[in-house]
Amino acid sequence: MLVELRQTGSEQLLDRVELDEPPSPGRWFLHEDNSFLVMQRRHRYRLHSGHYQLSSVVLMVKPQKRPADAHWFQHGWVIGDPACRFNARSPLMRCAVIPEGPCERCSHWSA
Repeated sequence: MLVELRQTGSEQLLDRVELDEPPSPGRWFLHEDNSFLVMQRRHRYRLHSGHYQLSSVVLMVKPQKRPADAHWFQHGWVIGDPACRFNARSPLMRCAVIPEGPCERCSHWSA
């Protein structure tokens, strides 16, 4: 399937690639030594013989390396310790107390 990689915000076309399974939003994606966080996924359809068929997918991506403290937790990737009650359980923000991290510096965190 044809997948377009576009920069979030400017929608500048970064590349077009063929992928069997495009990643979902909130996942990191590696492409040619570059790491991206998928922010949004858009589908494009075409009308063929009276039926709509998926023709391509547009991934709105943000160039970002996956943090070392990113963990897979239930619904997807989270940054920091997902067991902490202040963790945002998001790939974008670590927590409300110390968003920039790391968790070990926080007075509310315990191993």
